[in-house]
Amino acid sequence: MSESQREPRTVCRRTVVAAVGGAGLTVALTACGSDDAPSGSGEQGAGGTGASTGGTSGGTSGGSSGGGKVLAKVADIPEGGGKVVGDVVITQPVKGEFKAFSAQCTHQGCAVRSVADNVIVCPCHDSRFDASDGSVKAGPAPRPLSPTAVRQEGDSIVLA
Repeated sequence: MSESQREPRTVCRRTVVAAVGGAGLTVALTACGSDDAPSGSGEQGAGGTGASTGGTSGGTSGGSSGGGKVLAKVADIPEGGGKVVGDVVITQPVKGEFKAFSAQCTHQGCAVRSVADNVIVCPCHDSRFDASDGSVKAGPAPRPLSPTAVRQEGDSIVLA
């Protein structure tokens, strides 16, 4: 009997579920791998290199130094809170003082999502960071968030 004359083979539901379950487990284990950042992930610890280094401004105003990319309006960053804008989280720990950090958690690289009561929270594994300096308040994150230099220009927060 030739290949084209054979009856189609039926696959039971249990076989499909087992195959899909195994693939799902592989994806889950890959996503929750080791604490080490994969090569080339862009994840930086304190003292890392790249564009996301430097300090932050403490509420300077105005000026026509220009050149910085506008990230947010001052009014959008609540005192004691913050806002995630792309790959940066901007905070206002005290009135008129704006800080910014990488929005990439130092544990597994998830994006942090919220800032409230001067705490930056990563939703993946509940790491918590201090909104004034990016330091780890609760793990599993092993390192602080990398600082990103920003300054206030008029009513805007811009990359420095």
